[in-house]
Amino acid sequence: MSAITPRYLTGKTDDIRDFLDRFDVFLFDCDGVLWSGDHVFPGTAETLDMLRSKGKQVVFVTNNSTKSRKDYKKKLDGLQIPSTVEDIFSSSYSSAIYISRILKLPENKRKVFVLGETGIEQELASENIPYIGGTDPAYNREFKAEDYKLIAAGDSSLIDPEVGVVLAGLDFHVNYLKLALAYHYIRRGAVFLATNIDSTLPNSGTLFPGAGSVSAPLIMMLGKEPVALGKPSQAMMDAIEGKFKFDRQRACMVGDRVNTDIRFGIEGKLGGTLGVLTGVSTKDDILTGDVRPLAYVDTLSDLLGAK
Repeated sequence: MSAITPRYLTGKTDDIRDFLDRFDVFLFDCDGVLWSGDHVFPGTAETLDMLRSKGKQVVFVTNNSTKSRKDYKKKLDGLQIPSTVEDIFSSSYSSAIYISRILKLPENKRKVFVLGETGIEQELASENIPYIGGTDPAYNREFKAEDYKLIAAGDSSLIDPEVGVVLAGLDFHVNYLKLALAYHYIRRGAVFLATNIDSTLPNSGTLFPGAGSVSAPLIMMLGKEPVALGKPSQAMMDAIEGKFKFDRQRACMVGDRVNTDIRFGIEGKLGGTLGVLTGVSTKDDILTGDVRPLAYVDTLSDLLGAK
């Protein structure tokens, strides 16, 4: 995709200033860039303050669907990173916008079956979208022998005839019952969506299963991919541009994953992309991979050299 040789900005004050001067808007991935788990990287808040002091717009763009924008605001506050709810664009919010404003669902098929956590539920509710599944305790049980026949027959005790969408995100309580229901809803015509298809998520200095691990069994069973509404999906980029009204050539995507964050910026035809080596992708990935950023730094705080 990209044959460029990324510029290494660390320690080169003039290079950093020149790079930052090219952009008015910075789209930031969160996990692996600003923090890992509950550990905020040193200098993060100061770096964001510096960018804002130069008149740059800062937007937090995250594939994490387990939190709503309000939840993310609380997390940012707790990490002493200044923000507003309007600065945040999550894959759960992107999914809710897509369902409510882009999908044209029949009135009798407006309900969403959720594989995911409360972040998805909160954003669906903010768009007045009815849903089932998710964190409802009724679905957190073992699969019973009689469930086979009930699902196969479309019994209303398990199969809701108003479900027109299956939305899969990271679900900490995913089980056989949820997967079986999701599979049969899609087979009955429900639209298959995913908040994102990240294979892993970084936390505590290592990696854990990501939202893609929830979609993967369904993809295997169905032989079809979901419409993904997180990075690198351009449906998400279009929604972000529609909300914030920026010039793509004056915008830069900052992220730690070349296959999601950097690809997102390149395919979105942004003016630039910046890789950060505090998350998933390694220096070798950035320098020799098929997807390469325009520039990279060791840590986000290296940008403070532009002060």
